[in-house]
Amino acid sequence: MKYKPENPAPANADALRKIAPTVCYPIDTLPKPDMALYRAARKTLTLVDTVITAPREACCFHVPAGHFFRIVSVEGPQVGDLNLWNANDLNETFYSGKTRALHGTHISTGDRMWSSFPAMRPMATVTYDTLDWYGWDEYGGSVHDVIGTRCDPYTNDVLNGVDYHHCCHSNLIRALAAERGISPNEAEVFVHDVMNVFMCTGFTPDTKQYFMKASPVRPGDYIEFFAEIDLLGGLSACPGGDCSSGHSSDTAACYPLKVEIFRTDDDMLKGWQSPALNGYSRSHGWP
Repeated sequence: MKYKPENPAPANADALRKIAPTVCYPIDTLPKPDMALYRAARKTLTLVDTVITAPREACCFHVPAGHFFRIVSVEGPQVGDLNLWNANDLNETFYSGKTRALHGTHISTGDRMWSSFPAMRPMATVTYDTLDWYGWDEYGGSVHDVIGTRCDPYTNDVLNGVDYHHCCHSNLIRALAAERGISPNEAEVFVHDVMNVFMCTGFTPDTKQYFMKASPVRPGDYIEFFAEIDLLGGLSACPGGDCSSGHSSDTAACYPLKVEIFRTDDDMLKGWQSPALNGYSRSHGWP
């Protein structure tokens, strides 16, 4: 947020403001997911596992490469904060910033969730989204953002001066610690910026501050992904519920979220393979 300017504008200020923008990362050469293959494969899905995330808690779940998973609204409007890790190497995590730079502030069918450096490769591809109808509203809001970092106890302390342990950051820490048999302090270094599943967000037109509004999600809605690599997922049912008014408290109505994992017929993915690690040499120009 910028305050009142303290410096005079140059004579060509209007001309400078009118310079047309350039997309930072044109994606014409970005490897495209084979959506026709995924659409065909999803016609043969068989449910193999279901995991429930309790309100104001988080869960972990496993998705083998080549499987599909869905995050499903089951009882009421509820936002979820999603972390993804390489199941075989927790250092490879979902990279929300690079995903945002490539696909935009909100993602849906055909977009991919990219992993952190140095691996930087697709971790998951969005294959179906029952909320794709929402588009963009009059406030500039949309659904499934990769903007927000997750509600956390540190910012809550700065703003409100109280401890709150059931924010998404802490929920994900507890879930990962329990899953891997490590301490919360050990788990915390692996918890990262999230995809805000079902959350409706944008930026205010005047101050460009991150805003949230009531999620349009209803029971039965889901977003579906294809696992490009072996995944360990972490999903927190946000204490903000539908995030219509606030978060990091016990005041909002909250509901569980369901994760469903599916396999497809083996012959549907013939020729498909997990994406390789990023091809950069990692020399960084060092002699």
